Amino acid sequence: MQVRSFLAWWLLTFTSMPSGSGASTDIVRQHSKITPKMFIVSMFTPEAEIWHGIPEFDLLSHNISLPGLSPLFPSIHCSADYEVCQLITGEGEINAASTVSALLYSNTFNLTSTYFLLAGIAGINPEVGPTASVTFARFAVQVALQYEFDAREIYANMSTGYLPQGSTSTTPDQYPSSIYGTEVFEVNAQLRSIAAAFAKNATLADSESAKAYRKLYKSDSGIYDAATQDPLVLECDTSTSDVYFSGRLLGEAFSNTTKTFTNGKGIYCTTQQEDNATLESLLRGALAGLVDFSRIIIMRTASDFDRPHLGESPFENLFTADEQGASTPAFENLYRAGIKVIEGILDNWEGGFEKGIKAKNYVGDILGSLGGEPDFGSGAEKVVKRAILGERRGRW
Repeated sequence: MQVRSFLAWWLLTFTSMPSGSGASTDIVRQHSKITPKMFIVSMFTPEAEIWHGIPEFDLLSHNISLPGLSPLFPSIHCSADYEVCQLITGEGEINAASTVSALLYSNTFNLTSTYFLLAGIAGINPEVGPTASVTFARFAVQVALQYEFDAREIYANMSTGYLPQGSTSTTPDQYPSSIYGTEVFEVNAQLRSIAAAFAKNATLADSESAKAYRKLYKSDSGIYDAATQDPLVLECDTSTSDVYFSGRLLGEAFSNTTKTFTNGKGIYCTTQQEDNATLESLLRGALAGLVDFSRIIIMRTASDFDRPHLGESPFENLFTADEQGASTPAFENLYRAGIKVIEGILDNWEGGFEKGIKAKNYVGDILGSLGGEPDFGSGAEKVVKRAILGERRGRW
């Protein structure tokens, strides 16, 4: 009994260590799980810190260390009343998936009614919108999950070195026949539009240098006229790739991938490195009854263009991205738009968001894992799923 008592004391005292912020550090609650209404998912330091020191709530009131979080970001932050918490995943798909999984299976939180706000910066397609804009996605597409050939070795009649997996021809607009299951995720379109409406109440940040840079996208063809506007709130989709790419040809190729993978419904808009990985972890959590996949909001603010303006090289577009002047307002707009979303949900919790927003569209992955019929895909994914499940049953 004395040994058990000592172990209980040790666990109570040392299972959560200070995160170094100077704020209180929570020990995992012994009798009840933490039940946040909102969870902000940030990817790296500037995205995270824009939420710290704000007047609405203090996210550093509680800092909770969990096994399996990023070594760079070992603590989850929560407001004093635990209504709003923040997870920092680390950048890239592997960091995102492993960190979100650590949160879900920690047994520290009850996330069954929590709304997740995936809030990060991104590149933006100048055919769709300007930098410093705030975007809300319905589809997240893993555009780099394809066959890749060096562009210097492709046939003259090929438009790109990217081809769908399972392809035996050089045509890029065929649906992949080799399906992994993470190619496309679709989230609640009704919630997406509600979040965008909340965000439109924000006064978006901009900069003089960003305004001047956007003017360079004006041309006689008008192809990039959308890029010359002031920042705005957009409903358009996001692409995930660990590779940080730059250039018109890659942008056009991945725009085609987005259309193909979503059966023409998706609008290639922003570029980032984490969202499909985060969504796969959340989907598996939903299958385990830990989260509600219809309570996910994908918000990305535009820090730079994914391709150069006419007369500029892809190298200049990437290597001098800071000269585009949009990074600072993009970080700021994560807070300015995001806080409107959070307040809109919290202020209308009882009788509204508490019970959830019913999706009228399909919600889930390409395999239909959560039930329902995906409104994208070729049918090959059903064959793949049946074959795998049948093979597994045969072994068991």
